[in-house]
Amino acid sequence: MYFINLFGKSWFLNFILYMKKLIFASKQSLKLKFMPYFKSCLPVIILVFFFAANLNLANAQTFNFDLQGHRGARGLMPENTIPSFLEALKLDVNTLELDVVISKDKKVVVSHEPWFNPSICLDASGNQITEESEKKIRIYEMDYAEILQFDCGSTQNPQFPKQQTQKVAKPLLEDVISTVEAYIKNNNLPKVAYNIEIKSAPKGDDTFHPTIDVFSKLVHKVIKKQLPTERVTIQSFDFRVLKYWNKHYPAFKLSALVSGGDIKNQIDKLGFTPQIYSPSFKYLDQNTVKQAQTMGMKVIPWTVNQKEEMIPLLEWGVDGIITDYPDIGMELKK
Repeated sequence: MYFINLFGKSWFLNFILYMKKLIFASKQSLKLKFMPYFKSCLPVIILVFFFAANLNLANAQTFNFDLQGHRGARGLMPENTIPSFLEALKLDVNTLELDVVISKDKKVVVSHEPWFNPSICLDASGNQITEESEKKIRIYEMDYAEILQFDCGSTQNPQFPKQQTQKVAKPLLEDVISTVEAYIKNNNLPKVAYNIEIKSAPKGDDTFHPTIDVFSKLVHKVIKKQLPTERVTIQSFDFRVLKYWNKHYPAFKLSALVSGGDIKNQIDKLGFTPQIYSPSFKYLDQNTVKQAQTMGMKVIPWTVNQKEEMIPLLEWGVDGIITDYPDIGMELKK
């Protein structure tokens, strides 16, 4: 039954008819001389055939979807760094996913946290940052010249054993864009989209980041200068951000980041329907995919790192996948 489901009933029946014809032809031509041997080997022949066909089908299983490199290619290079974004480009991603925060001198810095993660960063003297002190070293209280002194690439992230290490600082958004665009041009690559997460929370206002209006204006200024609107998506867990951009910059695509929960309640809370619904893949099911798409949203779950996790999502019809391993995702691309 597995093979019938895999290849379809019509294909399976055609195969059986073909084998019957082969047996009949063998009877006629060989006059039953070798038929006992052929019949005894037939089950083995069928199993070998199905195994080979199934193997080829699995290897060739591909889909059309938006492959997004999470923080570049975090599984392979230091996250949210220029080397990570260039690695993602080499792996044919459609979209670069990244996070931004704000420095004291109002620069838009690419970083997942508004501080220095002790798991991946060393301080200006090359010393390990402790977990007790990490949130006291706030990017929002530092000029970018000072931020540049911190090394966020020499320490391998323990979650990603394949990650290559190198000394590298947190880049500015404007430098990421200019470097990526130059690389694309010089290597005749297709243009990529940018999925930019604004890292904010109500309790972080004026502590870890500026207020939403100031934060958004700074990010918008950089984007407007360097990229066409249609190549950019703004995403956030902070629905205040999405509401602000929907009101002041309505031309931009918006993505609602969520962990889990009821989709209708989440969209009601947001107050409008964004272009993209982006939940944790762990809380996603086929019904929710269809529900979101019926509501007019694309579904792009995060962060999917195993092929066996990607395939069911793609079979459900998700529009994209955010992954730390675009090298795995590219194997499933048409």
